[in-house]
Amino acid sequence: MENSGGIQASLAGRYATALFGLARDEKQIDAVTRSLGTLEKAVAESPDLRTLAMSPAISRAEAGKAIRALTPVLDVDPLTGRFLAVLADNGRLRELKDVVRTFRTLASDLRGETTADVTSARALDDDQVAALKTNLKARLGRDVAIDAKVDPDILGGIVIRHGSQMIDASIRTKLNTLANAMKG
Repeated sequence: MENSGGIQASLAGRYATALFGLARDEKQIDAVTRSLGTLEKAVAESPDLRTLAMSPAISRAEAGKAIRALTPVLDVDPLTGRFLAVLADNGRLRELKDVVRTFRTLASDLRGETTADVTSARALDDDQVAALKTNLKARLGRDVAIDAKVDPDILGGIVIRHGSQMIDASIRTKLNTLANAMKG
């Protein structure tokens, strides 16, 4: 786990590191990871939940009350539920996306994995994710956790980011390259 400069330098990094430490101590890393994934999906699918997380117009008290009511509905584990309540009470729900990403990085590091950010035009199915993990493991020499995102603007194909490396096999980039080549 990186504790110098990098991860802990940001506010989200400090919160994620605190959550990770608690989850590790209570042997709840997998449960917290699942709960954060469920929460991230819910935020992506619900405009109301996104507004709750991002709007400065919602008071800390209201946000805390709403989060405490939502965590049982979303089937979030107790540790993550308490953590979300702290984020809401401290007015830091807008840091949630970065906290989730940083927590995943810390959990991957603990498991000896590395994380690749994968963007595709449509959601990847389980077989595609498994094949991608296998190919990336062969290339990188270690297990790879996939942080998948959907961006229809890439039109098709896939964009993979791992650290400073990027593989851009998107149709948008291929079309832009072709257009530039045709310009002369």
